[in-house]
Amino acid sequence: MCGIAGILQLDGAPASAAAVQRMTDAIAHRGPDGEGVWVEGAVGLGHRRLAIIDLSEAGRQPMATADGRFVVSYNGEIYNFRELRTELQALGHRFRTRTDTEVVLAAFAEWGLAALPRFNGMFALALYDRAERRLTLARDRFGIKPLYWTAEAGRVLFGSEVKAILAAPGASAALDAEALVEYLTFQNFFTDRTLFRGIRLLPPATALILTPGRPVERTTWWDFDFREAEAGDDAALAEACDRLFRQAVSRQLVADVPVGAYLSGGIDSGAITAVAAPQIPGMRSFTVGFDLNSASGLELGFDERAKAEYMSYLFGTEHYQMVLKAGDMERAMPALAWHLEEPRVGQSYPNYYAAKLASRFGKVVLAGTGGDEVFGGYPWRYYRAVVNDDFGHYVEKYYAFWQRLLAEEELPRVLAPIWPEVRHVAPREIFAGVFRRHAEAMTRPEDYVNHSLYFEAKTFLHGLLVVEDKLAMAHGLEARVPFLDNDLVEFGMRLPVRCKLGSLAEVVRIDENTPGSKRAAFFERTRDGKKLLREVLQRYVPEQVSQAVKQGFSAPDASWFRGESIAYVRRVLHDRKAAIYDVLDRAAVLALVDEHLEGRRNRRLLVWSLLYLEAFMRAFLANASPRKVA
Repeated sequence: MCGIAGILQLDGAPASAAAVQRMTDAIAHRGPDGEGVWVEGAVGLGHRRLAIIDLSEAGRQPMATADGRFVVSYNGEIYNFRELRTELQALGHRFRTRTDTEVVLAAFAEWGLAALPRFNGMFALALYDRAERRLTLARDRFGIKPLYWTAEAGRVLFGSEVKAILAAPGASAALDAEALVEYLTFQNFFTDRTLFRGIRLLPPATALILTPGRPVERTTWWDFDFREAEAGDDAALAEACDRLFRQAVSRQLVADVPVGAYLSGGIDSGAITAVAAPQIPGMRSFTVGFDLNSASGLELGFDERAKAEYMSYLFGTEHYQMVLKAGDMERAMPALAWHLEEPRVGQSYPNYYAAKLASRFGKVVLAGTGGDEVFGGYPWRYYRAVVNDDFGHYVEKYYAFWQRLLAEEELPRVLAPIWPEVRHVAPREIFAGVFRRHAEAMTRPEDYVNHSLYFEAKTFLHGLLVVEDKLAMAHGLEARVPFLDNDLVEFGMRLPVRCKLGSLAEVVRIDENTPGSKRAAFFERTRDGKKLLREVLQRYVPEQVSQAVKQGFSAPDASWFRGESIAYVRRVLHDRKAAIYDVLDRAAVLALVDEHLEGRRNRRLLVWSLLYLEAFMRAFLANASPRKVA
């Protein structure tokens, strides 16, 4: 696990080693164990190393093949590298190190781009072919590891984080106003845009092929494909799922340093820890809880420390925990904005503190991300659009639900200062564009459920993974996600919908005849997702965990924004000099914020996003000079 950065001069001018060094220095937190720069002609590759496999100097990067043809700067872990190494040795390749990096190099030398689908793991890489003068940038199939890039002034700049690009001489930060419309609609980005003008996030399972003097080539080498294809009765499917889950966890324990685990109190992280702990004597586990003295309603269940402590007792882990209070959000916000850069998918500062805690005791932690998105963990969302006249009708209904921050009709008022510049942006078309590769004919409710699973894997899951990576690496910590093992995901995508959702037939019956308010209430009560996976995972966790109502990792911010944090919210958002009011209408913003503060509507997601945007603009756009925050 590391950080990468680099330059390709498309005009053939020589790349600057000093520039690459500046770029890698900007992401030193991603790799405190070593650094390297390689420059030849128009290309320069930089690397920061977090040593996890083969801790010796042999693992330094950028790394070249024995014949010198291929050079790579690589960030990630390939969990099946030993199997690939054996296969490549049979084909005549010889290895000098025990690293997965050298296996990546040999795989490209042998198979070219066809190596990418063979990798079971997470990665972002830059590989230069000296013979062809060709640079390949590529990202793993799920988007676990980020890779940003921009083409400007006759050159391509790239890096694991935006700040690496901004550190290059002549680079500068400017707001992408069109991306802001996208974010204020979805609290996420469904395209490859970022809040930084001209800087794109390479999509998952995508490779860019860059050669001076030639057009940029782009290829997508894998995609999610949710369809009912697995055969067998439910008992047989459960046994197959169990085997693949255990295999996935065991695969991701490969490391030459200790491996810990997040233990949230939920079924996913609990089952991962249960399988991993017997294989790692003295395994450490980590939980972040919340002070609930001022919480109310559903938020009273947000603190799961008691369940986590009980599971730690059962599994025999060395357990550590942290309790967050309302003021911790304000304290973390400057550093959070600096490290996260682009905001995505909700309040993420608890993740920042969780990673900070885990990083005190090791370099690797297992996380439970991915099980919900692959195995159907959000039924109250899918059930909103299961009976439709056609694909357009489905898009209309699901799009209405996914306007998480502002409804489309609210955008002109809130974005009034820049509305003439962005009025052409069509959020509905952005939403529908996610389905371009997955809009085949649909005739059954199950088909629409699979479309929803596809959509959320492409968007919501991707957002979660970007956040997971950035906030773990802010502390020099590698977060691994066993539920996104290739084999387990392939199995999950092909499960019958009946193995994921228990109330689909009931929802279909009520969809057309139930009044809207009652229908919405039914959806909110429905927590029957991950049916088969839950059956498997409950073999590993106590009943009080396996039968609990699903709970996301979120602080009680709805209450805090009206209580202990209200002064912070008002100080930031009522400030007439706030940076956000360069692009947002202050009166329109405060009218929406006051709806929350006065208890008329729960707009906690919007309040959080506005606070974050202000911190983001102060960090990256004030005086057009990024300001590092420790």
